[in-house]
Amino acid sequence: MFKSKKNQYLFLVFFFIYSVSSSAQCAMCRAALGGEGNKAQAQAVNDGIVYLMVIPYLLVALLGYAIYRMRKKKKLD
Repeated sequence: MFKSKKNQYLFLVFFFIYSVSSSAQCAMCRAALGGEGNKAQAQAVNDGIVYLMVIPYLLVALLGYAIYRMRKKKKLD
C-alpha cells in the first residue's frame, strides 16, 4: 500500500491528529435529551456513546496486531 516507511508514518500521524468531532445519538436519546436545558446531559450521553464505540475498535486493532506478529514470526522461521 505504501511505497516507503516515511509515507506510512505520515499517514499515521495525519490519521491520529486529524479527527472529526461526532455527536451520535439514537432517535430515542435525541428525543429525550432535546431542548436547551439538557445540554450537559446530552454531552454526557454523546461522550458515553463514543466511549462505548472505542472498545470494539481497540479489540479489532489488537487482534489485527496479534495476527500481524504471528505471520511475521512465521515468515522469519
